[in-house]
Amino acid sequence: MITAITEWIDRQLGRGSASITVPVFDGALKSNRYIEDARVLATLEAPEDLATDGAAVFVTDGAKVLQVLPEGLQEVLQAQGTITALACMPGGGFALAIDGKELRIEGGVHHGKHWRVINGHALCAVNAIAIGPNGALMVTDGSTELDYAQWKRDLMSLGKTGRVFELNPQTGDGKLLAENLHYAFGVCSIDNQLWVSESWKHHVVGIGAGARPVSVTDDLPGYPSRIVPATGGGAWLTCFILRTQLVEFVLREPTYRKRMIAEIDPAYWIAPALNSGNTFLEPMQGAQLKMMGVVKPWAPPRSYGLVVRLDAQGLVRYSLHSRFDGKNHGISAAAECGGYLYVVSKGSKRLLRIDIAQTEKELTQ
Repeated sequence: MITAITEWIDRQLGRGSASITVPVFDGALKSNRYIEDARVLATLEAPEDLATDGAAVFVTDGAKVLQVLPEGLQEVLQAQGTITALACMPGGGFALAIDGKELRIEGGVHHGKHWRVINGHALCAVNAIAIGPNGALMVTDGSTELDYAQWKRDLMSLGKTGRVFELNPQTGDGKLLAENLHYAFGVCSIDNQLWVSESWKHHVVGIGAGARPVSVTDDLPGYPSRIVPATGGGAWLTCFILRTQLVEFVLREPTYRKRMIAEIDPAYWIAPALNSGNTFLEPMQGAQLKMMGVVKPWAPPRSYGLVVRLDAQGLVRYSLHSRFDGKNHGISAAAECGGYLYVVSKGSKRLLRIDIAQTEKELTQ
């Protein structure tokens, strides 16, 4: 009852959860061009996720898994559907999600194991897989109602059916760790705790055994997605889309939002996007963004590129950006290997690489 009253008061005063304010890029989140200026290793057809076994890096491209080699990319696996999540298994092989509705292990000692239903819960939008300290598979399922490709509809529908599962690849057993999350999109084991990205709540939560989720980092300027461990502790957190005041306003106007969903093509919704500037039909265009060919400093970005380096306590150490006027937007995955950070820009369909030591020296000196 108290929560309901507090929410009603917030709506009347435009504060709390009803506020449309968005955190600014300042301090450790100050914008730069490290993602935009990153080395482009390849342009792919449909890149999605990255994985590393500590010695090699693998990237998904539609139904294919490709290994990143000095001379280029080499196909190592062809799946029977679009790969929506990937992880390297201890001892060899891959764990992958196919079309968001099936988990499979290909190669290694657990080859052939697969799941479509876990303890009575049918998979729907699996988007991230991580390996736990005991070799278990940690899996995030973004929604129980909409498939992975419909993430934008889930956001504009105020979806909150995300789940986190733990699977034992040896026995095939699985259990539900958390549910009713506002789009679970990314999981990582940090110091015996699971960090999970709850995208539509703009934060990362920690999930411990038998405990309620607790906030690790709050009020991010973007919608967090996949998260992976970083050398020296902490994690690399990708933000695949960016928050804006305009979108925050639309999310709080149910009548307008429901009509927009029912009557307008999703490509032209007032909603975040993985890339922008492709058509005059986009909701923000022309003089709203540029004046005499120059991008306005206050122009609201429809798409953006952002990776955040978190320390072991969840505090932001620094961040890497591709700003509104860049192209390497829609960062869906990152992986650290051999002193480099590999990044997938889903918006530009590029695989990028950043020198970590050089970047940290410039950003933290």
